[in-house]
Amino acid sequence: METSEKIQGSGILQLFASLLIPQSSCTAKVANIIAEVAKNEFMRIPCVDAGLISPLVQLLNSKDQEVLLQTGRALGNICYDSHSLQAQLINMGVIPTLVKLLGIHCQNAALTEMCLVAFGNLAELESSKEQFASTNIAEELVKLFKKQIEHDKREMIFEVLAPLAENDAIKLQLVEAGLVECLLEIVQQKVDSDKEDDIAELKTASDLMVLLLLGDESMQKLFEGGKGNVFQRVLSWIPSNNHQLQLAGALAIANFARNDGNCIHMVDNGIVEKLMDLLDRHVEDGNVTVQHAALSALRNLAIPVVNKAKMLSAGVTEAVLKFLKSEMPPVQFKLLGTLRMLIDAQAEAAEQLGKNVKLVERLVEWCEAKDHAGVMGESNRLLSALIRHSKSKDVIKTIVQSGGVKHLVTMATSEHVIMQNEALVALALIAALELGTAEKDLESAKLVQILHRLLEDERSAPEIKYNSMVLICALMGSESLHKEVQDLAFLDVVSKLRSHENKSVAQQASLTEQRLTVDS
Repeated sequence: METSEKIQGSGILQLFASLLIPQSSCTAKVANIIAEVAKNEFMRIPCVDAGLISPLVQLLNSKDQEVLLQTGRALGNICYDSHSLQAQLINMGVIPTLVKLLGIHCQNAALTEMCLVAFGNLAELESSKEQFASTNIAEELVKLFKKQIEHDKREMIFEVLAPLAENDAIKLQLVEAGLVECLLEIVQQKVDSDKEDDIAELKTASDLMVLLLLGDESMQKLFEGGKGNVFQRVLSWIPSNNHQLQLAGALAIANFARNDGNCIHMVDNGIVEKLMDLLDRHVEDGNVTVQHAALSALRNLAIPVVNKAKMLSAGVTEAVLKFLKSEMPPVQFKLLGTLRMLIDAQAEAAEQLGKNVKLVERLVEWCEAKDHAGVMGESNRLLSALIRHSKSKDVIKTIVQSGGVKHLVTMATSEHVIMQNEALVALALIAALELGTAEKDLESAKLVQILHRLLEDERSAPEIKYNSMVLICALMGSESLHKEVQDLAFLDVVSKLRSHENKSVAQQASLTEQRLTVDS
């Protein structure tokens, strides 16, 4: 540090720029000095001010390996931890240059390491991804990876691969360059080892594998119509005894299950039973991440209409309900989502679940999970779905008795239109089928006042206005609610809506106005 301060004070840095030329015999030495002084944070800005970045970047085109090594170190140290300086390097085109260097000098361990460190730093910046995608970095890294035997060297390459693989174009390039085969091999080699390094490498390899499947094109390429070697290998991870592999296998299935064709194929080929077996192994004191991943996969698989009945008859609801006692919000969230997907347009299943008092009571409890907005939202949506898809009086009675009505009324004021709408439709069914049972709860939840607000508010979506008026008409069968409607002068609000630009809203406004006039 002392020497660096003296160098800075002496003004020598300003002279270095003119010495950083390819022809000079002392170029490597100068670059080495810069690399050493720039290890001190206070020297980095002076190096930039002395105009050293541009001549150093030029030197990356040198043929001399020592010059290249010291230049790379100097640039790396000057720009260490500075996103703005790293972005400047990217704009000066260092990425294609460094990728080319890696290809040419892959026999030189020190230079290779320098390139990897640089890639690791630059890949953190979003702006680098497009430039990396236009080079053959994927090919070079996979080639290098295949040659490495030492754990530390492979780990260095992994550290570059992980941020790069977040980009969809690079995901596909890595798949095409054969990275997946390398990863599968690592998994096979390390799966039975208890050495710490091996366990870490198994995790890194399987995590990276899952990341590659997040890209639509790379995922479809690896699925190969469900016949692909990769897909088959991933399937074999699910029944394994290794938690990390179970997790990666379930997450991979969730990623493969991102389009209807894949989902239908997988369900027809027995994936549901494998996932249910996996969940069964994790019911008592199970691994939360595995539970979450397996439920995610089941939720995605339940999206195509043709899969719902098959999954219901395979017993998925029973398997999922075993996790009703879970206190883990991520598990609760996926459990709710899976059930909601399964009962969509499945009246019998919706009725069966809606009469399950334990489930409904738990939903009502989760509707108050203020700390976990996701769980709260999904619980409300499932309550509404049970009513909308079953249209059953028994389900409505169960939900009323468990105290669910007030939550549906609150849901009608949600900031998400889709949730508001689901709540209003469910409430209209309650009013049509079991008004007497729910009357007191609807009153104390101030439903009539809320509907008045929704109709008055110009920002309310047309479908919200429409369903609010349908609900108003349904409430007229109750004396106390009818009186509330009269007291709030609904006629004024409704008659204004007769000229609404949306035809359905205008028509419903006319019908509602007639109903209100007759009843008054």
